[in-house]
Order: sequence, then structure tokens, then C-alpha cells
Amino acid sequence: MSMPFYVAPEQLMKDKADYARKGIARGRSLIGMACEDGIVLAGENPSGTLHKISEIYDRIAFAGVGKFNEYDQLRQAGVRHADIKGYTYSREDVDARSLANSYAQIIGQVFTHDIKPLEVEILVAEVGSAPGHDQLFHISYDGTVVDERNFAVIGGEADAIAERVERDYREGISLADALKAAVRALAGPDRQIDPGELEIAVLARSRPRRAFRRVEAAETAQLLA
Repeated sequence: MSMPFYVAPEQLMKDKADYARKGIARGRSLIGMACEDGIVLAGENPSGTLHKISEIYDRIAFAGVGKFNEYDQLRQAGVRHADIKGYTYSREDVDARSLANSYAQIIGQVFTHDIKPLEVEILVAEVGSAPGHDQLFHISYDGTVVDERNFAVIGGEADAIAERVERDYREGISLADALKAAVRALAGPDRQIDPGELEIAVLARSRPRRAFRRVEAAETAQLLA
């Protein structure tokens, strides 16, 4: 009778983490940034039908990078979770923090117990009644949750892009300036991104209930002008 191969738990987790990071790095990055008008979410996405950014609930948005079918399943699970909780209790009881914790449990469970981890990083954003009440939660491939302040970057080259965002970000930044800063950070010093290759959405603070809206290419070009 042959003996099974032994792999140290530390090595197993390292291999899973390397595998997930490589898969995520192949995807294009995405930025969430708080501004005076709400929260702007911007990412490179030449597809007009496969969305990386979506609405979850009244004032909550979801963004994902990595393997599309995996983060889209998470998006759908988040919509069901929010709808059931809002219907069972109250719409005000649905918040980004509890949703981020649920995502962290799902992703962490897969990372720990399944052979293949999820090749995803996700961002859950909730716009508040005032800029200081905005919430940005970054959930990584192993289920780690980070409560981000002012902005968050997910996907490949996240560290370099975050450095570029930090140079341009300031408190009370307008929507147009936030979008310009996000696009400059995504493009870097060596290239430009056409408005048609961007996916932009805003959680607008001024909207009474359904805060999420998509920004089409024509409006994006106008804001970037």
C-alpha cells in the first residue's frame, strides 16, 4: 500500500496564495475612491456586457477583479444576502460591513479547505450621508478584510497604482478630479486609456435611495476633458 505524499501546511498555503495572486495579476486593476459627491469606482474593462462593477443594494456597490465567473458568483450571492436581510428585517440593516464579513467567510473557507482557491479580489463600497461615513472594504483571495480609507486599489500592480493615487488624492476632491486621478493612476506614465475602455460607476451621495449609477463613455470623456 503506497503512502500519500505529505505537504507541510505552510507550503500548501503558500502554493495556494501564489496560485491565486498569479490569477488575479492577469486581470486589470480597479480603483474605488471617496469624493465629495460620493464614491467613484473605475477600472479598465473593454467589454460592454461583462461588468466588473455592479450594484448590490440601495447604497452599496460591488467590484471584482480576477476570474470573472468566480467573482460574478460572489456578486449574485451578495445580492441574495442583501435582499433576504432587507426583506426579513429592514433595508437600513443591510450594510457593507456585514456583507464584507460574509464574503470573507466564503472566500476564506474556500482558500482553507478546497484544493483550488478563488482567483479573485473584491471591493464592497457603501456611500454615507457625509464623506466621513463612506465605507470601502477590500477582501483578498484568502478572506482577509481590510477597511480602507479614502481609496482602495485591487488587482494587478495594485501597489504601484496606489502610490500614484495617493499623490493626487485630497479630501473633498470633486467627482471629475477623482475620476481624472483614478484614470491617470490606472494608465501610469507610459500610456493613455480611451474612455471606451473604462468601466465607471458612481455611488452618488445626493440620490435618495438607489445611489448606484453607471457613467457612460460620453459622460466619462466629458468629465476627463
